[in-house]
Parts: sequence; C-alpha cells; structure tokens
Amino acid sequence: MTLAELAVTIGVLGVLGLTASRFGLSAIPAYLFAGIILGPNEPDIVQLVKPSEVTHFVSEIGLIFLLFFLGLEFSLERLVRSGRHVGLGGAADLIVNVGLGLLVGLIAFGPSFAALVLAACIYVSSSAIAVKALIDFRRLADDETDLVLAILLFEDIAIAAVLGFVATGGGGVAETAGVTTKAFVFVAASLAASRFLGAWIGRQLGRLELEFFLLAVFGFVIAMSAIAMELELSEAIGALMAGVILSESGVREEIEQRFFAMRDIFAALFFFAFALTIDLSRWSDLGWIVAIAIVATLIGKLGVGVVAGRLGGFSVRQGINAGAALVAHGEFTIILAQLAAGNAALSLEQRDDIVAFAGLYVLASATVGVVLMKESKRLGRMLRPAVALE
Repeated sequence: MTLAELAVTIGVLGVLGLTASRFGLSAIPAYLFAGIILGPNEPDIVQLVKPSEVTHFVSEIGLIFLLFFLGLEFSLERLVRSGRHVGLGGAADLIVNVGLGLLVGLIAFGPSFAALVLAACIYVSSSAIAVKALIDFRRLADDETDLVLAILLFEDIAIAAVLGFVATGGGGVAETAGVTTKAFVFVAASLAASRFLGAWIGRQLGRLELEFFLLAVFGFVIAMSAIAMELELSEAIGALMAGVILSESGVREEIEQRFFAMRDIFAALFFFAFALTIDLSRWSDLGWIVAIAIVATLIGKLGVGVVAGRLGGFSVRQGINAGAALVAHGEFTIILAQLAAGNAALSLEQRDDIVAFAGLYVLASATVGVVLMKESKRLGRMLRPAVALE
C-alpha cells in the first residue's frame, strides 16, 4: 500500500462512515463496503488496494486496540461479577452454536472434516465488531454487557484450541488440552496482576512525561498481545487482558483520552483490510449456504442470549440485547478459513469454498448483526411490552 493509496482509502472510509452515521447506523458496514469497492476481488470496480503485509499489520493493530479498550472498561470487580456468566453462557453458546454450525456444515459438505471447520466458523463471534458496536451505540456500561464479555472471553479461549485443530487437520487431545490450559493460566495471571500490580503500574506511569507515558502504554499493550501469540493464543486475549490490568491502574481515564482517536483510526483500517478478502462473485455458488448459516446464527445467538441471560438474572430484553451483540462474525472466522486453506486434509475445492464462504458470511452477519444490535432494544419492547400499572 502506497501513501497515495492510503490517502484515497482514508478519504473513502471517511465519506462512507459519515454517510452511515447520518442515517444513525454504525460505521462498520460502511468500512466493509469500502474494502469491497477498493479491493482486488469481484466486483471489479477500482482494485486500488491488495492484501499485503502492510494491510495485515494495520488490521492487527486495529484489532489489538479494539480489544484493549474493551478491557479498560471492565475492572477486576466487574470481571469477577461477570465470571458467573462465563461457565453458563459460554458453555451454552458452545453447545448450541457449534451444534447448529455442524448441522450447516453437514448440509454443505456432508460428514467430513470440512463440516467441522464450517461449524467452527459459525460458532465464534467477532470480538472486534461487537466491541465497536457497543462503543458506537454507547452500551459498554449496560449490565448485560457483562454477559457479552463473558461469552466472548469463553469463545476466545475455546478458539485458541480450535485454531490448532483446524490448522493440523485435527490436533490430538493432549495438544488441544495444552493450548486450553495455557489460555486459562494466561487469563488467571493477568487477573492476578490487575489485582496486585495494577495500582503500582499506575503510579509508575503517572511519573512519566506525556511522550514516555504514551510509549509505555503502547508498548505494554503490544507486549501482552505478543506474549499471547507466543503461547499460541489469540492476540485479542492479550490485548483484552492488558486493558483489564490497566483498568485498575488509576490512569484509565487518561489512557482513554490519549488513545481514543488512535483506536478509531486503526479500527476503521481493520475492517477495511478485513473486507479486502471478500469476493462477492462467489455468492451465486455459496449464497444458499450463507443464508442457512445466517438463519442458524440468529436462532443460536439470540436464543443463547435470552436463555443464558434469564439464568444469569437478566430480563428477556437484556438477553436479546446480549444475543444481538454476538450475531456479527469477523476476524476469527476469516482466520479459521485461512488456516483451513493451507490444510492438506481438505480438498482444493473444499478449501476454496470455505474461504469464499467465510468472506460472504462475515459480510452478511456483520451487516445483519450491527443493524440488529441497533434495533435490539426496540425489538425487545415489541416482544416484551412493559406491563402497565393498574
């Protein structure tokens, strides 16, 4: 990507994002649309930007900042409070949505390893899109966001094990258990650091001049993400835990103020780079699978949100809000498809179909999910109208 291409990209993102905001929508679908317009795949409109190491790096930074800001919003106390939702909500999400995803996979590919890969793609929600939408619609402080965070955290840990399975054609039990254990240990160590070291870290940061304060925070976030990746986990977990640690530092508000603009810029570029892989020309071949997958996702995610929400003490309306936040799929679905594309256990035709499905499914689910999230409170009032007092 050249500087000229970057300038045009930023301009297109700004215009489309502003247009979306004028209609009261999240900018996420607009950023995805920009990637489709300027990307190398069909439809052949401009083909200005191609996926490269630069776009991959930019999108990775965007994902890191989105998850870091989510972690900043959740103190250890709030995470502990939401911990009661992790087992219940996360397990329900895993059972229901992997089951529905496997059903779609069997319809598309029959009994095969490809069906398992498709099930994993349909199971895992997009942490990045969910967080961006929660920010756009000012819902980070809502009580049901605890349930959303718990399920997303459970999915991130589960997907750490699934990534190795998809990449190798089915890792052994010991390998899968090892990755899962590392994920739990990493999260537990991060929570302990938040509890016992958060205040000390805040005091050290508070003594720094602004320039070195920014460098220290940025370096800490990147380091946590790098450590997570070295442990064969997602960088998303590392960024999330970095935010949780610094949420107890006493300088959270200053961090948010200083990095707010950077988060939004890199988030826009993340969704743009993400959309460069979407090929709309495959819709004629795979549109029916995508449509079935979207229906399964709506049933599974909304159903889990309501059921897990009720069992966790939330109302049906709050459960609908939580489920709507989980409909959009994104970065992990694409990552799973890319890993599958290099797996010799799949035929070339299956690899091509899974990659194409992932792009189309992400575009459809992200658009439907963001719109549904915007309207979820209205939908909740329609399904569960308030009871008038006599």
